[in-house]
Amino acid sequence: MAAGLMIGCSGQKTEETTVEEVVVEETPKEEWIKLFDGESLAGWHKYNDGAPGKSWKAENGELIFDPSGEDGGDIVTDEEYDNFHLKYEWKISQNGNSGLIFFIHESPEIQRTYQTGPEMQVLDNDGHPDAKIISHRAGDLYDLIVSSEETVKPAGGWNQAEIIADNGKLTLVLNGVNVVETTMWTPEWEAMIADSKFKDMEGWGTYKKGRIGLQDHGDEVHFRNILLKKL
Repeated sequence: MAAGLMIGCSGQKTEETTVEEVVVEETPKEEWIKLFDGESLAGWHKYNDGAPGKSWKAENGELIFDPSGEDGGDIVTDEEYDNFHLKYEWKISQNGNSGLIFFIHESPEIQRTYQTGPEMQVLDNDGHPDAKIISHRAGDLYDLIVSSEETVKPAGGWNQAEIIADNGKLTLVLNGVNVVETTMWTPEWEAMIADSKFKDMEGWGTYKKGRIGLQDHGDEVHFRNILLKKL
């Protein structure tokens, strides 16, 4: 608000108040990015290779791994991500096993996606033998942290999952429930790794930026609505 002085016809000084418009430009929030367009495998490639294997298909808005095909392998995003909020839906076949792996460091010297990146488990808890191992059940931070509660749906049902990685703080959400909360790259994190199956994998869980991958574990699995927001 600005005040100015004007001299009227009577010669008296009168105060006139004028209001200046202030235009505030808000920085738009980061929009959700579609990692899967629902129609093709654009934006994905076979880990340490070229185009995704033919066992991976885009059909009816779903990204499907069909184990009957001969050309599979894990697929990963073309881009790398550091701080992000990832949302996706998955359903697993009866007795099936798969996973979503993140902070993957892709290198010819590293043969598998799981040799560098943590995994949120995808599993038929009622049918797959891995479910007998604590920390290997659906929603778990695989082989590290057990879900606070089990919210997974039976095989064939769609599950809504989220992974939030924000400057080391990691949250896993399954069907609306925060099932895992931890902080990466701390002494406690290093101690968990040292007590896990990853202890002899050099650099595992240390990368702060990497690709996101979907696992070929030999079983049919479906993904859809894969969205990411950069934080």
